Amino acid sequence: MGTPLRRRTILAAGAGAAAGLSLPALAADAATSVRFELNAEVLDGGEQVTSVTLDTSRLGHVDPSSVSAATFSVHAKATSPIALAAGDQIFSVYDLDRTVTAARVDRRGDIVLELSHGEGQLGGGTLGYILSRGRNVQLDLVYTITQNAPLVVRGRKPLLISSFVQGRLVNPEVDAFSYHTSGSGMKYRLFSPSDCRGRRPLVVWLHGGGEGASLPDNYYDNETTLRANRGALGFATPEAQRIFSGAYVVAPQSTSFWLEDGPRFAPLIQEIVREVSRRHDVDRDRIHVVGCSNGGYMALKMTALYPSLFATSVPICGVVTSLQPGGPTMVTDAELVAIDTPTWLVASRDDTTVPPELNTVHAHELIPGSIMSLYDTVTWDGYRFPGHWSWIYVARNDPQHDGTRVWQWMARHRR
Repeated sequence: MGTPLRRRTILAAGAGAAAGLSLPALAADAATSVRFELNAEVLDGGEQVTSVTLDTSRLGHVDPSSVSAATFSVHAKATSPIALAAGDQIFSVYDLDRTVTAARVDRRGDIVLELSHGEGQLGGGTLGYILSRGRNVQLDLVYTITQNAPLVVRGRKPLLISSFVQGRLVNPEVDAFSYHTSGSGMKYRLFSPSDCRGRRPLVVWLHGGGEGASLPDNYYDNETTLRANRGALGFATPEAQRIFSGAYVVAPQSTSFWLEDGPRFAPLIQEIVREVSRRHDVDRDRIHVVGCSNGGYMALKMTALYPSLFATSVPICGVVTSLQPGGPTMVTDAELVAIDTPTWLVASRDDTTVPPELNTVHAHELIPGSIMSLYDTVTWDGYRFPGHWSWIYVARNDPQHDGTRVWQWMARHRR
């Protein structure tokens, strides 16, 4: 199921005048209201609305030749779901026109408006980052559709739609994860393989600091863990599922951030692993933990506290030393030396958020038999991301060692 948008606003779009058309031809059909859905994709830099689908199939046969990129205009407004105090900053909110790059009639007879989007492009994102809280939140999205020219529908006069009603935000990859709350109250999302017969491996994805809850605001959505990056989604792709021969993927959401109190959160994550394993036919010898940043720390902490739980561990730009000068060590040298879970560490040299030498490199030097992939930058498909975002490489199965990629390495290991 798609996730309902907050404030499911009913919007009446202006049916603007088109040059050269008479007034009777431009009169909107008062009985014609059309719903629309927002279609989203999670890019490496986060989720964006990439197209809009108008439910026009019920109107009859729409002549595709009457539909072009200029037929409709799209305006988007994204605001914070949380009330902000004076001086609070939230990044990535917007109020602007979205560029329609193409329009088509799909096989169902619905009109699809393709929208300009891409890495680093403002105005299509579904998440905003509140600086004072260090949190991503799912933005309230209000889209307004304006029809600029009539549609040609078989058996009807030239048609102008009277109003447009905003519906769901649809993202098949995100929607494939079901929603759950553990016995202790920690929320998680779960992807189940298409064929659940027989014992299947389990991949545990631990999110970064920006994807935790903000309980003082009563904000605990369990969605940003999937919408902020492709970390969990990568393991649910057909490619990953083929490599793992079908795997469950679980994404718990912290009630704050893992670094706040790893030893307290560890048993709650273990509880989710046990719950999923009990309810589904999970191969307990093939449970893997992967985490980025805050989650990279938590992956290390989990293998230190539960040495016999995981078949492999993949900490990505994980925190080992404190990020505050003079702060406590987060994972001690004694803990690192004692880790015997097969471990593959990933980071980028230009990471200024979690310096690799003091964290990833240091952990690699101490964890017996560990593998390390240390990139120069985080660059994918020609776009350079911040150096901290090295989880992109794991989400794309890029790290290699002795000719073996990281997903294949994970899949071949058993506890």
